Amino acid sequence: MKTYLSLGSNLGNREETIHKAIACIEAQVGAVIRRSAFYYSAPWGFESEHEFCNLCVCVETTLDPLVLLHRLQAIERELGRTPHSTAPTRTYEDRTIDIDIILYEHITITTPELTIPHPLYQQRDFVLTPLHEIYTDYAL
Repeated sequence: MKTYLSLGSNLGNREETIHKAIACIEAQVGAVIRRSAFYYSAPWGFESEHEFCNLCVCVETTLDPLVLLHRLQAIERELGRTPHSTAPTRTYEDRTIDIDIILYEHITITTPELTIPHPLYQQRDFVLTPLHEIYTDYAL
């Protein structure tokens, strides 16, 4: 199944952290078959002097969406993500890495733990622009 992920970082060596996250995704989730360029943006949902570096990837995976979510959260923790800006509080803050599931094939899921498509992605240019770069059939 093809899944589209958004990756972002605004602390430390942002590009290096994202490259490490992609390597972890390839090792633990599936093959990255497309990758956008890096995009830079101001923080969304909070104030910070640290600009974000973002990109989107398309991954071919056999993981169930909830297993995928848990695997991605483990990768975030491995790369230094703290639990403060994760559900259910959704308090946004600076972070070393953030990995969101944007789309998972043509599947729609709404549970307390996971919503696909991502409920806020259409409000975020830092997701839409790189997503459109790698998923040109998707109508923005």
